[in-house]
Amino acid sequence: MTGSNNLSDDALIEIAQEVIRREAEAVASLSPQLDQSFIRAVQTLLACEGHVLVAGAGTSHAVAYRLAHLLSCCGTPALFIHPGDAQHGGGGAVTNKDVLLVISKGGETSEINHLVKIARQRGAKVIALTENPASTLGKLSDIVVQVQAPPDVDPYGMIATGSSLVNAAWGDALCVVLLQARGYTKEEFGKTHPGGAVGKKLSEQGILLS
Repeated sequence: MTGSNNLSDDALIEIAQEVIRREAEAVASLSPQLDQSFIRAVQTLLACEGHVLVAGAGTSHAVAYRLAHLLSCCGTPALFIHPGDAQHGGGGAVTNKDVLLVISKGGETSEINHLVKIARQRGAKVIALTENPASTLGKLSDIVVQVQAPPDVDPYGMIATGSSLVNAAWGDALCVVLLQARGYTKEEFGKTHPGGAVGKKLSEQGILLS
């Protein structure tokens, strides 16, 4: 680790404000990227008779885990599947009724692509969220959604700060579209979320949780 620096308090605030500005612009740049591939992903998930299995490695692991949770909250049954564990028997969870949604910026992560191969062999549909449609992942997938973050949004172009937010925002859009397409109500949501502050708020609103 390097030693302390001589940045002033004002300089620290300015750096932080610039990060937030760049990341906000990066997320906004996602809107015009939504195209027919997004529609195909929505239609495939609406037609899914099993579970949506979401996977990612590295920072994309965290984004995928979050997405799986939010999909379930929005009425689309989803689970995170660990791409590493999938090579040690975990891939047996995949069925021909499932859809595997994988997040990989470059599309060349070996454990991700091994999981995709297992899923395809077992008859599942595969949706890839990637910056590189021509990658190995892109070629293996049924639906390829290209998401590109501005090159300057990540430190060194490698630490996935802003680009992970862009992928998360795409997932948020997907969740809300699916929620509305299914007509998933607050009452239905309440039946699966009786705990915590959310459960208390729903109870106060008279929504039955039992």
